[in-house]
Amino acid sequence: MSERILQRTAETGRLDTLTDSELQLDKLPLTRAPVARPVRAWVRFGGIPVRVDAEACSWTSRAVAIRFRIDGHEHRCWVWAGAVEGPDDGL
Repeated sequence: MSERILQRTAETGRLDTLTDSELQLDKLPLTRAPVARPVRAWVRFGGIPVRVDAEACSWTSRAVAIRFRIDGHEHRCWVWAGAVEGPDDGL
């Protein structure tokens, strides 16, 4: 997706992230990457889905913490593992 479209979409609403109850970090093992891994992920800004180039920083068996930049601004969120594709898909 072009940077301009991403910028406009990001302006339309707040970046959605999974809730604490969805993440279940108190029950599921958490892996923290010493070096973030490049991925492509589906995120939502105000309910509008967009696919972004991102980095996976941490993950559980169900969810992935990602970070990505739009127009020089860093965004961070948790998404479902199924919304993320990596070069080896083996987070």
